[in-house]
Amino acid sequence: MFSDFGEKLNAQSGILSLMKDLGEKPSGIKTYALGGGNPYQIPEVEKLYRREMQNILSDGRTFENLVGCYDGPQGNNAFINAVVNCMNKNFNWKISAKNVCIANGSQSACFYLFNLLAGTSTENNSKTKKTILFPLVPEYVGYADQGIEKDMFASIPSLFEEYEDHTFKYFVDLSALRNYLKHHPEVAAMCVSRPTNPTGNVLTNAEIEEMSKLAREYKIPLIIDNAYGLPWPHIIFNDEAKLVWNENIILSMSLSKIGLPSARCGIIIAKEEIVSALSNLNSIIALASGNLGQALAKNLIESGELIKISNDVVMPFYKAQNLKAQKFIHKYFAGGDYAIHKGEGSIFLWVLMKDLQITSKEFYKKLKERGVVIVSGEYFFFGSDTENLKNHPHYDKCIRINYAREDQELEEGIKIIAEVYHQYRK
Repeated sequence: MFSDFGEKLNAQSGILSLMKDLGEKPSGIKTYALGGGNPYQIPEVEKLYRREMQNILSDGRTFENLVGCYDGPQGNNAFINAVVNCMNKNFNWKISAKNVCIANGSQSACFYLFNLLAGTSTENNSKTKKTILFPLVPEYVGYADQGIEKDMFASIPSLFEEYEDHTFKYFVDLSALRNYLKHHPEVAAMCVSRPTNPTGNVLTNAEIEEMSKLAREYKIPLIIDNAYGLPWPHIIFNDEAKLVWNENIILSMSLSKIGLPSARCGIIIAKEEIVSALSNLNSIIALASGNLGQALAKNLIESGELIKISNDVVMPFYKAQNLKAQKFIHKYFAGGDYAIHKGEGSIFLWVLMKDLQITSKEFYKKLKERGVVIVSGEYFFFGSDTENLKNHPHYDKCIRINYAREDQELEEGIKIIAEVYHQYRK
């Protein structure tokens, strides 16, 4: 019935399962929505957006123009200028409006980028199949099915270190990365998220610097998905991580995790050729990007309020919530052979259950029967070399938990997860 592309996008996938779970709750039992990516609705942030909307509504025809007119395909000029001035002021960059493009969310932006750079390409009358390389998996499930063509993605399994306090941390296997790039000229770009969804891992400054150098050496871009990072929403819990941009880097940002997930506003910072191409794609596919999020955030970016509330309210809230969730896990998982990825950022905890005797997909089904929705870990291990990924010791032993929930729901949900875990331990 459908084209190959249509069949590919309609096949069962991790992101499809995740988004369906946001709207389809188990019936007849109490539910615990610990699976999706919704941020917490922080009152202080909500008040800022309500104030901005009230200003829009009371300012002549500003509201009517907002909802009644298209912006250009690159985005709203005033919003783009606000982003440019903010980044130059706070990070001493030298970008211009030609370096910024707005998309309907960073998810759409990544779809554009992956298919702009990779897939079948014709050069000098010769066709080659170019790929996107993910230097560290597990990685964000939403990337896995975004290629228009099959086998567009390759990936490198992570290294990891375990610690005595039931925690561990992932690292990029830089030696394997260098070797892969050396022997695979078809790689068109590298892509990482920082902080990483699903694990909360924050790639070190040294890892980012080395990957940026490799991007320059091989003349390919390094895409960094910064949806949880600096300067907003600043869901990073260490002071060492630096925000980096240069012409080897395509930086993807978002307004979703700073309280505007439904506004679908992604921000791409890249060299001029990439921005121009993305604007052209946006014109063809969407005409223009939605402007509500841009309108609500513009003045907050210009005034510095968005950064200030990220630093003073959003980051401390999530840090405290992260520690609270870890405390619940240690309490209820006690006695098991488990570990939590170091809580360095994002709104998720990544839990490894070494002695789980069923797969994490089966574990997900058992939990859903109890009303608890999480995301199983297998979906985050993706790429063309599936057999190699399946050999990773964490492949089917991990789950992702969204801890941006009310305390009672979070603790009760984790308690049920632990009960099912203890039931299915080896």
